[in-house]
Amino acid sequence: MFEPLDFPQAKLKLTRSGNSVRVFCVIRKKQLMLTPEEWVRQHLIHFLIDHLNVPIGLIASEMSLNINGHSRRCDVVVFNRNGNPVFLMECKAPEIVLGEQVVHQIAHYNFSLGTDFLLITNGKQHRILQLDREKGEIKSLEEFPDFSGLI
Repeated sequence: MFEPLDFPQAKLKLTRSGNSVRVFCVIRKKQLMLTPEEWVRQHLIHFLIDHLNVPIGLIASEMSLNINGHSRRCDVVVFNRNGNPVFLMECKAPEIVLGEQVVHQIAHYNFSLGTDFLLITNGKQHRILQLDREKGEIKSLEEFPDFSGLI
């Protein structure tokens, strides 16, 4: 059905209806059409909860933003306990290349949110970026930061 990803196996609740498959989103609390991008997003969400111990109540999925009068949606945002966004994540389907266009997209979204950490993923490749505003630099990270220090 859907190809394996570079995430631990997630315990997704899948249902079939005719020719379509739906997945239950634990964040949005509803059934969603299982597209390749949703496959990646749901694996990322379960990874955050089950392996990085991010509390479910601090995660938003498909969060709406208004950027210069245009409505946009952030795939996954992690907040700290004060309600401030700390990590913005953009998911793409596995066949999408994580090129500069995707980096520009997430950077554009981050102008509104102002997080210090960004992730772009297609489920097979992940790019984690940390913004150092004082130095005006962007660092690539090899692994996720310690969320206990962020939230």
